[in-house]
Amino acid sequence: MQIATYNAAGSRARLPRILDWLEENQPDVLAIQETKAENDKFPLADIQSLGYHVALNGQKAWNGVALLSKTPIEDQRNGFGDPEMPEDARIVSGVIQGIRIVNTYVPNGNTVGSEKWDYKMKWLERFRDYIFDQPKGEPMIWLGDINIAPQPHDVYDSAKVLGGVGHHPDEFSRLSKIVEYGLIDVFRLHEFGGGHFSYWEFTVPQAVQRGIGWRIDHIYATEALAEVCSSCRIDVPARLMEKPSDHTFVVAEFDL
Repeated sequence: MQIATYNAAGSRARLPRILDWLEENQPDVLAIQETKAENDKFPLADIQSLGYHVALNGQKAWNGVALLSKTPIEDQRNGFGDPEMPEDARIVSGVIQGIRIVNTYVPNGNTVGSEKWDYKMKWLERFRDYIFDQPKGEPMIWLGDINIAPQPHDVYDSAKVLGGVGHHPDEFSRLSKIVEYGLIDVFRLHEFGGGHFSYWEFTVPQAVQRGIGWRIDHIYATEALAEVCSSCRIDVPARLMEKPSDHTFVVAEFDL
């Protein structure tokens, strides 16, 4: 079972990249973040024409998440399922082939100490409760744009950016409390060193070639699933295609 995640930075703007990648790689599941489209504006017909079922949680111009699956998506759930943050289109989950798959676009935080930063902290704390509400012992994958590079080798220069948004101890502590549920970062089961990034800023010239990036797009799995994860890779060449997102695809294979 091949499962991938991709922050599209606009589903309509990035539609050619998405369609080409789907056709070439044929993933069983693709989680997309930052669709930046209301559900009725999402390019649904184009995706369905390739044989994918789609679960959407969108909003106009901002955020938005989608799950694409070759098999039916059961028990779709949008958001936290409570009155807290009701307009925040950052979570869509569903059961695919018996696995609960949770796709998230974690808030960026903007600037440490700002209102958006406080919102990110609150969101991560609420998401911890959301994860711990999932039945223990059932298979689950959490993936998406996590907007946190938790280890020094997850960013191009930890000493330079430590304490800023995306690489801050307050983020590390909240992420660690989420994964205490029993979630394993499957990329780090296969790649242990630095230099592996999934996001490069557009404003940095030749960022990909110069290795000025961040690993903020993650795939986590419960222990039994992690044990059968045979590979996890970052598709760097896709970031070098014409009119790319500033993120690229992260792909995991599970031998189910």
